Amino acid sequence: MIGRHRAALFATSTMTGFGIASWITRTPAVRDELGASIEAMGIVLLGLSIGSMIGILGAGVLVRRLGTRPLIVLGGMLPVAGMLLVALLAPAQLAVGVWAGLFLIGFGSGVAEIGLNVEAAAVERQLSRPVVPVLHACFSLGTVIGGAAGIVLTAVRTPVLVHLLVAAVVMAGLATFAAANLRPVPRVAPDPSAAAVATPRLRSVITWQVLLIAVITLAMAFAEGAASDWLPLLMTTDHGAPEAVGSLVFTGFALAMFVGRSAGTPLVARFGRAPVIRVCAAVGAVGVLLVVVSPNPVLTAAAAGVWGLGIALGFPLAISAAGDHPTDGDRRVSVVATAGYIAFLAGPPALGFLGEHLGLQTAMLVPAALLVVALLAAPATRSRAVVDAPEQSVSAPSASGN
Repeated sequence: MIGRHRAALFATSTMTGFGIASWITRTPAVRDELGASIEAMGIVLLGLSIGSMIGILGAGVLVRRLGTRPLIVLGGMLPVAGMLLVALLAPAQLAVGVWAGLFLIGFGSGVAEIGLNVEAAAVERQLSRPVVPVLHACFSLGTVIGGAAGIVLTAVRTPVLVHLLVAAVVMAGLATFAAANLRPVPRVAPDPSAAAVATPRLRSVITWQVLLIAVITLAMAFAEGAASDWLPLLMTTDHGAPEAVGSLVFTGFALAMFVGRSAGTPLVARFGRAPVIRVCAAVGAVGVLLVVVSPNPVLTAAAAGVWGLGIALGFPLAISAAGDHPTDGDRRVSVVATAGYIAFLAGPPALGFLGEHLGLQTAMLVPAALLVVALLAAPATRSRAVVDAPEQSVSAPSASGN
């Protein structure tokens, strides 16, 4: 049962990555069909961000009340509907319709991603072996497959309508498989002795450690979102590369992420989470800076690979660190994952505004700076054996936890 359950989680994560990559590789074509400027495309992308923030901010409460399965199932259905809207309405030059489609993709992905990370962290605690990094590797695998398909279909001038309709069919198949095989993992009940001394109010999980882990997820997710949404346009606008080259660079970034997440897990077992996150943040920042100073598309493509390889393990390792708690793991994961996914989807429109006025390359200094902050916060991800000293909640004594 646990094997099929993990496969369902991995299938949903793969579907999400595939869908996002399918959209990203056609972003320049959709922009051309809509006749939108960079700033206008930032507004269109805001549909994805707003939908995601609503889904993400509501997902924590929904997980506690409904469990993870309804969220993951909903997260499989809505992105398919959203992809169909984008496919049908972009050729019709209905920017509002594309915005609505991206809203559905964002909302569905938002609730699903929180549910997926909470459930994967629970499976990881039960099996005592990495599951969250593999979950995120499946997302990267989906982006590689979707990106590769996008490169081919863009190169042969496949209409946006046909491409995204096919993507929606693939996504629907993966979502159906996942819905049929999800079996949420039982949680460990709280320690009765701990419950006896607890206050009548729900104890807050917002500790300084959790806040620092949330900063790491925010920085890593912001850097990933910046690359996912703007690398193809950076190649076509700043370097004058063809659309297919922009798609190729994004796919190289996604492939580097997949390699890092698939091959980097043994490094965690040997060196620990905190040192690996430090290296990830440093390498990622170097990659971003190389993109900023790159004078030609070849160097930009290589720098994008360094960028992707560097940040590959940062987000999943931070999620694992948040879930490293016997009773509060689900709530901690919900908090830090929320911070990360808000950054992942709210960051690109902000970068679009900066890019309109300063240039996309200069705007990429923002994710580089955030990765430096993540490097400094890395000690917060040490295992419970190291950080299990009593922690103080950052909430005021009179505030109710959530």
